[in-house]
This record gives sequence, structure tokens and C-alpha cells, in this order.
Amino acid sequence: MSRASARTLVTALAAVIVLSAPAVLVADTATADEHQTRPVLFVGNNWDGTIDVVSDDENLDPVGQINAVPDIAERKAEIRRDPVALAYYLAIRQFIGEGHDQYVDDMYTTPDAKLLIVSRPSLADVVAIELGTGDIAWRFPVEGYRSDHMALSPDGTQVAVSASTGNTVHLLDVYTGQEEDSFATGDSPHENVYTNDGQYVVNASIGNVYTPFDHPLLGPTKGKRYFQIYDRYTGQLVKRVNMADKLADAGYRDMSASVRPMTFSPDERFVYFQVSFEHGFFEYDLRTDTVTRRAELPIADEVEDMPREEYLLDSAHHGIAMNTDGDRICVAGTMSDYATVVDRETFQHQGLIESGEKPYWATRSGDGQRCYVSWSGSDRISAISYTTGQETASAAVGDHPQRMRVGVVAADWS
Repeated sequence: MSRASARTLVTALAAVIVLSAPAVLVADTATADEHQTRPVLFVGNNWDGTIDVVSDDENLDPVGQINAVPDIAERKAEIRRDPVALAYYLAIRQFIGEGHDQYVDDMYTTPDAKLLIVSRPSLADVVAIELGTGDIAWRFPVEGYRSDHMALSPDGTQVAVSASTGNTVHLLDVYTGQEEDSFATGDSPHENVYTNDGQYVVNASIGNVYTPFDHPLLGPTKGKRYFQIYDRYTGQLVKRVNMADKLADAGYRDMSASVRPMTFSPDERFVYFQVSFEHGFFEYDLRTDTVTRRAELPIADEVEDMPREEYLLDSAHHGIAMNTDGDRICVAGTMSDYATVVDRETFQHQGLIESGEKPYWATRSGDGQRCYVSWSGSDRISAISYTTGQETASAAVGDHPQRMRVGVVAADWS
């Protein structure tokens, strides 16, 4: 299922790897010229191929919309000429897109607000869209047949993009689209995060989430799933962990090895991550390589006895983001249709926000005081205060919003 070539992996280093909070373009807004740019929130509408742009504040005022697939006719014609590519295109629609094409997964702006970098799953590529014209500045076809989550380096010069069927993460120059490096992953690489100093890329592979073999005893059929750390400076894989083993060591048996979205403490010692089928999240001490705590969150009555096979791509929860102060964690309870803010010290939640269906991502605002949640089943997004746990605004967006990222546009852009 992959065109990725075999790569030699290095022995894991014994040194302590210190991690960072996810890059959500806070660095971009801090370094941009505030007189020429303004911070905004980009909302990727996965099924209709558009990106809504709204204000990065408690109001979510509309700013504009971007066409993420201006070249769709050319891309579809190209896919139809390749029988294998066409087979994957149709399979992605059927098994991952819930019967829909996936045209927008992730997006980041360059610090100068000139380009928007977008991963497009069904088109198996990453493109840079000129924010001034809407034209495509460059295109990078990923290895294999599907692109997925991305991350932006702290200095805003590089993106890491997961190539789902290629079992590879590509590291691309944001201005040219040239590949600067790549590294091998487990099956279906998903989440990516850069460390604050930019030295490491953290990646989690989730395996074959689209298969019906979801019983814990059938875990091996899901493929190879790893939490791993890649050193950009040395070109070495320095850590590879099977998280199911770490969870079992901590007394949590029959857990999935598929690490989903993750967020990091300000001191970069702890990672808080979601796991397939888990209603809540876990705390992992990166200094000792041990699972230290479990946050169990509410389960909707109709989901309590739901077979695992009916979970959306194995996701009980999909979306987690910590505030700047590091004392609150925002969570998207995907299968139970809620979002909530959790106290990091006690793991108590501040009540449930039930403003839509199928919440599918959470990201923090540029100032770190709010959490933005996408309601993919209701075509809406919400702004939630980390302080009060209450929703401050809700806005309508395009078809099936998923990933959201804070970035910048020109001050006069609309």
C-alpha cells in the first residue's frame, strides 16, 4: 500500500528529550509586523475544499474565504489517468471521508502572510496558496496517496506533513515547497509537533483506523503504531515508543497504541494525548518515559454501549489543546458531542459545551486565552474561554470543518 522505500532506523538515544507545546502559529503572530498583518483563524472545511477565515478573538467575525482547490479539474484528470491513484481516491472517499472527498486537512501561513500552506488528503499533496491572488505558488505530491496533519516549525520556515499511505513525514520549505528532509514512521502517520527550539519533530502513527477489527485482541491487525521523535539536526530517529506497552506498564491494559492529537506542558516535560476509543486522555512524563495519570471524561448515554466498530475512525475524542498558562486543557469529545475545559491539576472538567455535533479539533487562540473547537457535523466553530469554560461565540463555516490554525493575513486582506 506504500511507495515508501525502506529506511534504516537508528538506536534510540538514552538522553532526555524535552518537548514543546504544539506550534499553532503563535510564533507567527508574534514575529509578524503588526502594522501590516493581523492575526486570524483559518478553518479548513474538509469536504467542500474551502477555508474560512475569521477573527482570532472572542467574536469569530467573518473575514473571508479561500478556495483550497483552484486546480481541482486538473488534479481529477490526473487521478483518472492513473488506475492505482483512482482506486485510492475512491477508497479515501468511502472509508475515511464518510462518502465525501477530503480536500482540506491542515493549513499554516508563512510569517509574512503571503502564503497559506495546505495539505489536501484526496489529492495526495501539499500546496502553497498565494493569499494575495488565490493562485497556487507551489505543489508537492506526497509519497503514497494521501496527505494528512501538518506542523509548522517555530521559525515559520518549514512544515512537517504526514503521508498516510507512504508511512513518511516530509519536511518542506514553506516558500519553495522543496523537500529538505523526511523520515519513516509507523502505519498511517498522523499528528506532528515541533519542539520549541525546532530541533525535534514528534510524530504519532495511528494505523489502519478504517478497518472493522477493533477488538483489543485484534490490535495487531491495525498495523505498526508508534509515538516517535526525530532529530532534524542529526537526521536521526531518537525515540520510538509503542504507547500500548507504556499504558499497560501503568496498569491500563487493552488500550490502543494509536496516539491521536496531543498537547504539551509549558515546561515541556509532560505530553497529554488522546488514544483511539478512549473517552478522555493520558498524561505522559517524557523525562521518565512513563504514563502518570488518566483523565476520564463523560460518555454520552447513547455511546456508553456502542460497539467500537461504530466509532468514527476509532476516535472517541479527537482534539486537545492547552492554554498558555499551562493550567487548562480544552478537549473535543467527538463521539459524545461535547467540548470541555479540564483543570490540569485535578483533571476535573468545567462543564460540557454542547453546541453542535461531532467536534473534531481543538486549538488555542493566538493569545492562549481561548480554545477554538470545530463541530464537523454541524458546520460550525466555537470560541471557549479557558478561564470560565464557557462559550463566547459560535460561527457558521463550510462543509465539515476539521483542522483550525491561527495565522496572519495582510491588514487589508478580505
